[in-house]
Amino acid sequence: MGKKSRVKTQKSGTGATAVVSPKEMMNLISELLQKCSSAAPSPGKEWEEYVQIRALVEKIRKKQKGMSVSFEGIREDFFSELMAWAAECRASCDGFEISNFADEGYGLKATKDIKAEELFLWIPRKMLMTVESAKNSVLGPLYSQDRILQAMGNVTLALHLLCERANPSSPWLPYIKTLPSEYDTPLYFEEEEVRHLLATQAIQDVLSQYKNTARQYAYFYKVIHTHPNASKLPLKDAFTFDDYRWAVSSVMTRQNQIPTADGSRVTLALIPLWDMCNHTNGLITTGYNLEDDRCECVALKDYKEGEQIYIFYGTRSNAEFVIHNGFFFEDNAHDRVKIKLGVSKSERLYAMKAEVLARAGIPASSIFALHCSEPPISAQLLAFLRVFCMTEEELRDYLVGDHAINKIFTLGNTEFPVSWENEIKLWTFLETRAALLLKTYKTASEEDRSMLEKPDLSLHSRIAIKLRLAEKEILEHAVSCGRAKRLHFQKQLDEGAQIPLYEESDIALLENADAKLPIILRKLEEEEEEHVEEMNQLTPDAVCMNSSKIPVLNGQCKDLNGTQEDPPGGGAVVKEIEKHDPSAKRTEGEPKDADK
Repeated sequence: MGKKSRVKTQKSGTGATAVVSPKEMMNLISELLQKCSSAAPSPGKEWEEYVQIRALVEKIRKKQKGMSVSFEGIREDFFSELMAWAAECRASCDGFEISNFADEGYGLKATKDIKAEELFLWIPRKMLMTVESAKNSVLGPLYSQDRILQAMGNVTLALHLLCERANPSSPWLPYIKTLPSEYDTPLYFEEEEVRHLLATQAIQDVLSQYKNTARQYAYFYKVIHTHPNASKLPLKDAFTFDDYRWAVSSVMTRQNQIPTADGSRVTLALIPLWDMCNHTNGLITTGYNLEDDRCECVALKDYKEGEQIYIFYGTRSNAEFVIHNGFFFEDNAHDRVKIKLGVSKSERLYAMKAEVLARAGIPASSIFALHCSEPPISAQLLAFLRVFCMTEEELRDYLVGDHAINKIFTLGNTEFPVSWENEIKLWTFLETRAALLLKTYKTASEEDRSMLEKPDLSLHSRIAIKLRLAEKEILEHAVSCGRAKRLHFQKQLDEGAQIPLYEESDIALLENADAKLPIILRKLEEEEEEHVEEMNQLTPDAVCMNSSKIPVLNGQCKDLNGTQEDPPGGGAVVKEIEKHDPSAKRTEGEPKDADK
């Protein structure tokens, strides 16, 4: 496996500002835990709470300076060791190599021509770091007693990673030594860099991510120093906030769901070597082969010798990429902003609207999305807005009128308006709502574009401002589209154009899988968020390339701070995605050796 790892632990006195007594540190940790565990702040006070938590964290970091574990050397020094270890484990090592792609960071480069859909990479289970391997490691005794670890597989992976990093004989050292020493997730942003995200939709998730990470760190610091089952963990002498932030970001940017060895459920895993692949538009080309018990990846397209090999991470918004992967994807075909809509229970027609929506499988209150594409709304949101804007007579027609049951299928279909007046109302509502959301930003789009031209702008500030601008551009697109649609349907009304009438025979067209008409009863991406201990659980957006394989996404689970493993007998939810042009390329990193 190449040369032996040389691990050094810097303690106070070698760069630290002061020697800190265990009691003093524990008092600071207790204060941090209490602050992060207190009741949620009142609306508008979230930033103030973040600043207070950050001040405590920075105080702790200052006293822990120089106490983290680090490796002698730099990442690229250990790439050959990673490849040698992969060969020993019988992973694929031919046809590619790890290379530095300048602004794109590290990735995989083809060393020969590779055809589209050609199997070029496979990683056996023995190389993977999983929740299962954590249970069988030095972390096992604590895992068996700690309910947080049992409930949060990604936190288990983070501690597993730290324990193995501190173990000179760990079989995963060839992998761990090639991980970035730092990342570009918002956990690494300076306070002024985070400030650029104020008033954006991403800010709440960014603040929650920081608070959750600080709370987890404080909790496990206490556990490691007081729990009897933690006495053998190699973290007592070196468990800093920077250590945990690094482990959190390593897992958050790389974690994936794979099946357990018996295939009965899914578990979280880190997949060495494969996770060096950067992102581009396309479709999922990675799955897990249960028969051969290995992760397999086929080529997204034809690659010539010397070209970078990309994979598709899934249909994520840029907010998700920034928060959980640490990069902004310029040509994101799936970018979107959230919009929360609901029918007021005090409205006179609430019961009728809620019933029509229920028959269409849509909640009366939900989080939808406005998309960067055309049209900016999905079939599901179109259906909701149509019902939202219906008159009593129109509602009655969809409840008890002729063909009422079948007409529910037309609600998300652009070919069958409820009425011209209904279309005018819904597009006017969307135009007005998007315009109001734009007014909540503290800067205009032109100001953001001017800021991005500054050569001295920090990387993290640039990422934050790009995200802020992208949100505005989606909202501006919605305003423009809403106005155009409103004028179009007003013209239809003024000219006395006939409404396309629904016929009984149309149901066959609606149910035709090859038809281009959207069907509202299809489950789309705008689902009401379900929270588990304040965190989100993300279902994979995937196309299964082989019915015997389970699709895999890089950094699949949305947030380290709370995603749980699926229960026994559960499986990954697979949703269909469309194939997009993979030519628009973007990677996991900006001009910094951080994310890959």
